[in-house]
Amino acid sequence: MPSFEERFEAIRRETIEHPKVQEFLREHEQQVTKEMVDISLPKLSEYIQQSTTCCGCGETKNCTNLLKGYIPKLYITRNVIDTTYVPCEQKLREDERREVANMISSMHMPKDVLKATLKDLAIDNHSRLTIADQAAEFVATYKRTGELPKKGFYLYGKFGIGKSFVLGAIANELASLKVKTVVVFVPEFLREMKSAIGDNSLNGKIDFVKKAPVLMLDDIGAETMSAWTRDEILGTIMHYRMSEELPTFITSNFDYAGLEHHLAQSQRGDVEVVKAARLMERIKAVTVPVQMDGVNRRD
Repeated sequence: MPSFEERFEAIRRETIEHPKVQEFLREHEQQVTKEMVDISLPKLSEYIQQSTTCCGCGETKNCTNLLKGYIPKLYITRNVIDTTYVPCEQKLREDERREVANMISSMHMPKDVLKATLKDLAIDNHSRLTIADQAAEFVATYKRTGELPKKGFYLYGKFGIGKSFVLGAIANELASLKVKTVVVFVPEFLREMKSAIGDNSLNGKIDFVKKAPVLMLDDIGAETMSAWTRDEILGTIMHYRMSEELPTFITSNFDYAGLEHHLAQSQRGDVEVVKAARLMERIKAVTVPVQMDGVNRRD
């Protein structure tokens, strides 16, 4: 049976003769001494027992290294050789995907909408070609100038033709450029705002929405409008965005005139033309009207 000294020497030789260790020693031959190597054997042994390049595991949860998603690197500090850990290529890819996903905050939007891309947009009529071109130009302007255009789109058309899908596609394009977007399904959001009065979260939720770098309001006009939701919620949000010149995207089944008529009707049966016109003025200040045609894709 080999003695302790023999076993130690075998481990030492195996460790030092490892190709990656030899490469490191050659690169630092002016600094490394035999004593330094002997003191550092535990760290060198830790190093060679792991993958020193991305192992191609497909997911970091399957990584076999001590720190999943990280690969060891040797360096010299205070006359010893030590190891540090840096993210592998797979970990960097996963972190990038998470960061991009975190660029989109959704409030009550369907998951399939949030997965949309401009490449997936069906170009089967002139209006869709126009929308695709305008969406691409919005993104291209940011890429070119580093600044977001001051106006988004007011996308209107019949029910079920894919207006929400366009919002999701633009949001994902912006997310890939690290631009934060808040996407809101308006009818459910307004119901939530009524509930928020009781738990004192109303102002925080309004601030979160109104201050978004890019805001997308989906299906405005589908809700039953009250004077409070029109003036205190939508009015507050749109006034802030108009004042700050923040791009806003809106979808609706109504054109501008139809939405203004809808906004003038209150639950109590009152017709408040002036207040509706005031909100429409704010909407028009941050959007460009774009009509979308097509067949109902939900049938």
